[in-house]
Amino acid sequence: MSWFEATKDKPKIPPAKALWAICPKCKSHFSKEAWKAHGGICPKCNYHGRLSARERIAQIADAGSFEEICREVGYSDHLHFHDATGAYADKVKATIEKTGEGESVTVGTCTIEKHPVMLGVMDFAFMGGSLGTGTGERIARACEQAIKERRPLVLFSASGGARMHEGILSLLQMAKTSAAIARLKAAGLPYISVLTDPTTGGVSASYAMLGDINITEPRALIGFAGRRVIENTIHQKLPADFQSAEYLEKHGFIDKIVERKDMKHFIAKMLGYWGF
Repeated sequence: MSWFEATKDKPKIPPAKALWAICPKCKSHFSKEAWKAHGGICPKCNYHGRLSARERIAQIADAGSFEEICREVGYSDHLHFHDATGAYADKVKATIEKTGEGESVTVGTCTIEKHPVMLGVMDFAFMGGSLGTGTGERIARACEQAIKERRPLVLFSASGGARMHEGILSLLQMAKTSAAIARLKAAGLPYISVLTDPTTGGVSASYAMLGDINITEPRALIGFAGRRVIENTIHQKLPADFQSAEYLEKHGFIDKIVERKDMKHFIAKMLGYWGF
């Protein structure tokens, strides 16, 4: 017998991803506890990391005030879409099981520092926050209920764009949501759009940029096509900060960059200015 005995049951060591968070911008490493303690914000470069819909709602809505609507509205698979990696329906079901959400946006009524609003929050973890028929229907219904109840709309976007698995039906949601917001504005109700990292593609080309006031968090990626696509099309090198929140604010596409810790109070202040 050797001078040591190997244990039969090896200790289970959690994977690195379970222990460490890496800032996508500056690549600094932090423990998951430290990252969470900072609210998902990088202590070194101030990059505001992605939040789940429920985490965002907990930060923005007054405690216990959020009442979800349209939870029964989900995805549609009229095309019975398959690709090399499998069926679209199977991918959505796996995402629902993983995230606990039924679609890429969660909508409901709540108060923000006692101001009544209709709140919508997109979740990038749900198929990249893609805009599908269920997403568009939830936003449209949220606008309709906001009009009935005389509530302003506050919508947090986080999306890679239209959900190509649903083809043209996905692209139609750009017009559908834009029309719903137009009706909301015609009814004299304000719409505050908050673009978070990332907000791109068909979402940035539709309702995300239609706010009466468009605000964002520091260092968020906001744009339509990707950097490589644009550079290869125009055959020019883009500025290093192109499509950043700071670049867009400088060029007038964004009204204000707001720190996460100040977001709730800033939105409440805007609602107060409108008299809601």
